[in-house]
Amino acid sequence: MSPLRQSLIDYLKIRRALGYKLERAEKLLGQYLDHLDRLGEERVTVENATSWVTLPAAGSGHWWAFRMSAVRGFASYLHALDPVHEVPPADLFPNRVYRAVPYLYSEEEILALMTATSSLQLPLRQATYRTLIGLLWVTGMRVGEAIRLDRGDVDLKHGVLTVRQSKFGKTRELPLHTTTVNALRAYLRLRDRLCSQPITDAALISPAGTRLIYGNVDSTFRQLRSQAGLRSRSASCRPRIHDVRHSFAVCTLLNWYRAGVDVQPRLPLLSTYLGHVHPKDTYWYLQAAPELLQLAADRLQRSQGGAS
Repeated sequence: MSPLRQSLIDYLKIRRALGYKLERAEKLLGQYLDHLDRLGEERVTVENATSWVTLPAAGSGHWWAFRMSAVRGFASYLHALDPVHEVPPADLFPNRVYRAVPYLYSEEEILALMTATSSLQLPLRQATYRTLIGLLWVTGMRVGEAIRLDRGDVDLKHGVLTVRQSKFGKTRELPLHTTTVNALRAYLRLRDRLCSQPITDAALISPAGTRLIYGNVDSTFRQLRSQAGLRSRSASCRPRIHDVRHSFAVCTLLNWYRAGVDVQPRLPLLSTYLGHVHPKDTYWYLQAAPELLQLAADRLQRSQGGAS
């Protein structure tokens, strides 16, 4: 094993001990080291980093920035050990974060997506994706969290899901409504009948008995989206599977405002439920929907009027 590849193993081990998952970074940095092998180089330089980052030449600036961010972190680690390695400057392909405008699903659109699963091949695949979409809608889980659920994480007796080792190693429990418990029980009975010997501990499985893969889930969701007739509302507002989580958060806030409850002290509770690391990630939802902004503004105006 080359010294650079051993250094990559050590780097990933240290970062993961701090709570980072780095699954995509590991893949990208492995490809970068393959690039250095082809060039016959044994150190990181700005030049060879740039030559790899800008592949393919038709790639987007955002993609180049993401790749450079991965290299920059690794290069900083290497430079601390041996100054012979160069760290690409921060202004070279800066990683500017742009939030996509969330596509806020209506209940009718979610039902249309779940109905569209009947177009998929094989009954177990239909049931798995119907259950996945419904679970995301009623819990606000991240897609990756739902995929990582094991059978033992689904406690039907007490109506609780255990989300293990999410962002930064956090684990949390999500209470389930009786209807959700019943839907999960029906799914698990069906999957046990259609696939009696899965090769994974996952709760949601493919017809082959394997754990779902995010890339396949995303491509299948796009197929369901088309089948359900959902269209982009603008260039920056496309119906993505992650937006089901956004919709859950916004609907929760809207229901609180409409019920006249004091939302401010409940936001930390929602933040914990969603598994956010920082409360500011939850506060962002306050600007995600015009109706939500208007309700918040009306509440503020009434409180100021009462104070005067």
